Amino acid sequence: MNSRRARKALLLLFSTLVLAFAIAACGDDEDEGDGGGDGGANGNLIQANPDNADVEITVGSKNFTEQFILGEIYAQALEAAGYTVKKDLNLGSEQIALRSLRQGEIDAYPEYTSTALTSFFKMPPEEVPGDAQQAYEESQDDFADLGLRAFPPTPFSSANAVGLLTETADQLGLETISDLEGVSQDLVLAGSPECRQRIDCLLGLQEYYGLEFKRFTPVDIGLRYEVLDEGDADLSILFTTDAQLSTDADTYTILEDDQGVLPAGNVMFVAREEIVEEAGEDFAEVIEKVQENLTLEVMQELNARVDVDKEEPAAVAEDYLRASGYIE
Repeated sequence: MNSRRARKALLLLFSTLVLAFAIAACGDDEDEGDGGGDGGANGNLIQANPDNADVEITVGSKNFTEQFILGEIYAQALEAAGYTVKKDLNLGSEQIALRSLRQGEIDAYPEYTSTALTSFFKMPPEEVPGDAQQAYEESQDDFADLGLRAFPPTPFSSANAVGLLTETADQLGLETISDLEGVSQDLVLAGSPECRQRIDCLLGLQEYYGLEFKRFTPVDIGLRYEVLDEGDADLSILFTTDAQLSTDADTYTILEDDQGVLPAGNVMFVAREEIVEEAGEDFAEVIEKVQENLTLEVMQELNARVDVDKEEPAAVAEDYLRASGYIE
């Protein structure tokens, strides 16, 4: 079985927190397009409501793999429920996404609890709740003040992380971010351009850990591992849900965030209150339904199929929805 087929099989073997949901999926190459799963049997199937066709919803996302996949999952699920859906899945940073949402250029997009609390609502990172439900609840009043509503979070959480090649970590004796004290001035850190202004990125490493680097190199998010592999950076801001941390676990090391400056966040689907009211009760039901199987392991596999196997996010999202029995 090649790596792509293996990932499709793994996707069909995921489990949720409340229900073990397994599907065998390792047939002949001729069967590769078969997503498997019986939505009618497991009761997960999203039912199309013709009354929803008059509601047009533009789903957005930020500009990296995980967001592309999530945006597709939500968009395709809402379309299955009968809504007229458009997509704008490469908005940029969280500030751009929020501005697009508030200006009505999009109607909804996936955001992380930790990002919302620290970047939008200026909560110090050490005060961000570790409990996903509490973090979600902390954001509700602030979102409401902006005319927005956030829906309950996904099972998986993701955080920014300081990563490096394992051989570099071993050579320098690095295990925690605090261990960088005294050596960071000789190291190049790579991160997305907005990392400079984010408290859960370069800004937090400077303010809370007191670290200064030889140089900060802004890079496209898609190059966060390549800069390490090619020696263009010693450290890189990674995501804890990255496929490479699962598929190449021995190659890369994540430094422990021993001061809690890079809080983990679960995903909330944030929407304009106006569109929520117009869309009716099917909207919330669909959003919460399609998130149920998004565990950390599943999200890493979905990311791997795009970043490692070079599949299209739309196709990966569709396979996830079929495997879960959400669509036929």
